[in-house]
Amino acid sequence: MTSVLPRVRLVRDRPTWLVYLLLATFASFVYALSAAVPLLRADQGTSATVAGLHGTAMALGTVAAGLALPALTRRLGRRVTTWTGMAGMNVGVLMVLSTDALAVTLLGYAVSGGFGAFMLYTAMAALSDHHGPQGAAALSEANAVGVLAGMGVTFVLSMVAQSALGWRAALVVTPVASVVLALTMGRVWPAARPRAADVAAAPAGRPGWRFYMAGLVLFCCVALEFTFNLWAAELFSVRTGVSPAAAATGLTAFTGGLAAGRFAGAQLALRLPPAPLFTGALATACAGWLVFWLSTVPVLSFAGLALCGVGAALHFPLAMTGLIAGSGGRTDLAAAASPIWAGAAIAVGPLALGALSDGFGTVTAFLMVPVLIGLAVTGVLASARRG
Repeated sequence: MTSVLPRVRLVRDRPTWLVYLLLATFASFVYALSAAVPLLRADQGTSATVAGLHGTAMALGTVAAGLALPALTRRLGRRVTTWTGMAGMNVGVLMVLSTDALAVTLLGYAVSGGFGAFMLYTAMAALSDHHGPQGAAALSEANAVGVLAGMGVTFVLSMVAQSALGWRAALVVTPVASVVLALTMGRVWPAARPRAADVAAAPAGRPGWRFYMAGLVLFCCVALEFTFNLWAAELFSVRTGVSPAAAATGLTAFTGGLAAGRFAGAQLALRLPPAPLFTGALATACAGWLVFWLSTVPVLSFAGLALCGVGAALHFPLAMTGLIAGSGGRTDLAAAASPIWAGAAIAVGPLALGALSDGFGTVTAFLMVPVLIGLAVTGVLASARRG
């Protein structure tokens, strides 16, 4: 029987809103650069494989950020590291915005991905410490704000791309939003709650097996989400027979489910323990995948994608919470490990499904999704049973 936590309230103070808006700014660049890959490919006249290297460059930048983050945080502190990440992220965006040269755009994706990871994971660690036991709820809500911002920027990019301004004009949103945020809230920063007992109890050496298990769970969850982002439209088209352009609208159902699930999940995280909530979210995503995978009717496919998005909404926030818990109170250690696991998942997950699709077809390749979900459930239950 699942226990229910005592009712608590999430206090959204100015430092909380700062991190929410930082994540929204991060999402504006991630969603915009992801949506820009086909447009960039058309401008550069490259193959799909070469265009896909932009995603690989972003993933490699994310992994590099994770390797460098511990030293950077120790030297500069969380606040300076976060704003340094914000500045570097915008440099990468401006590089992409300024030219069609392939070498420069690849470097721009890598730079923006790496520095964006500095900002994202340091800010989330600060938010988690700031809210203590309510950290999972705060992380879920912060990511929900990010998804909404990403959806808005994607819509703006699609509209601007059809105008005389061209799609690159939409990328200006990220630098402008960054400057406004720095000017209005640059002096605000989350204050961590006292965690003396946690730090004193934390082992001085290598983290235990639960930390690495949580990292594998995070890998599975990020791989699942990016696999849907990059390949769901193709399966939608194959199964229902609609055109690829029409099938691309199916991603709005998945993204809308992500946003709704993260706002609702923030409230559930205040009431339910992490393990059963995480397991339920994974089961919901699996149910949505099954409807989507079996459906040959567009309406049902939309419904399956939306349900999968609702379930997947909590995967990343709860996986981050599990990694922080597995670190034994060393939140900065979890913040550094997160981009390594996430970057590896971004690089490997969609690539693996693409390879399976080439060999066995897209429908069969999507059986990788329940495998990832099963591995994640195993990791969550094992950690909860022995934790």
